[in-house]
Amino acid sequence: MDNALTIDVEEHFQVAALAEAINYSEWDEHASRVVANTSRIMDLMDSLNVKATFFTLGWVAERHPKLVENIAARGHEVASHGYSHQLIYDQSIDVFREETLKSKKILEDIIGEEVIGYRAASYSITKKSLWALDVLVEAGFKYDSSIFPIYHDRYGIPDAEKIPHVLTTPGDNQIVEFPLSTSKFVGMNLPAAGGGYFRLYPYWLSKHLLKNLQSKKQPFVFYLHPWEVDPDQPKVDVGWKSKFRHYNNLHKCEARLSQLLQSFPFTTMKSVLQKNDLLS
Repeated sequence: MDNALTIDVEEHFQVAALAEAINYSEWDEHASRVVANTSRIMDLMDSLNVKATFFTLGWVAERHPKLVENIAARGHEVASHGYSHQLIYDQSIDVFREETLKSKKILEDIIGEEVIGYRAASYSITKKSLWALDVLVEAGFKYDSSIFPIYHDRYGIPDAEKIPHVLTTPGDNQIVEFPLSTSKFVGMNLPAAGGGYFRLYPYWLSKHLLKNLQSKKQPFVFYLHPWEVDPDQPKVDVGWKSKFRHYNNLHKCEARLSQLLQSFPFTTMKSVLQKNDLLS
């Protein structure tokens, strides 16, 4: 059974963990590393003949259109990560709608085809921002992968459905939801989808959690950011919690990713949803 491999294409300085030190208005003052880091991940995927979905930030695509062209040219799926990587529940509906449409158009103009998938910055579709799903439907998205069925200080809907499904929105529309994967371990529901958890856990635990999902014939989603394979990125002075979340085990991540890609079958999110009869 194939699983969805996803990359959230954003710069190292755009993450929520560093927002306390780097304001959105200052982003253009920082040196870009996203092209080299994303290319590094694609080179690894090419060597293993693996395809993925690249949820790409509109802000990045606007400044690096050739990167987006390259993602598509290598046979990967291009999807949207919004425009400015702001938390949805801190935005108004009008601002979110404007940014969502803007990002989708930027990506579609670059690759010359429809973009049907979306992932919110920091998984910020929560119970207080479920209205965003109706905006996604209005914008023409066919699927979303923003809901994380866990407790977390920034995101999460703990009682959300845990497998890919058709979700009915607050406005009575429908959209396919591929929630971020969680798995049981000693009676606890743990995040198993990657990112900071992949760097925090010992590798054996990540593999165990994902094998548990595979044993149930359940496709999982794995995500990573290009900056997570870049231990040489400039260090930002932030609080201990943010520092830990962002910099923990960066030097181990690429080797772990290589192991993972050789241990499980992966493809694009669009392909997984099609194979499971959730997308036409």
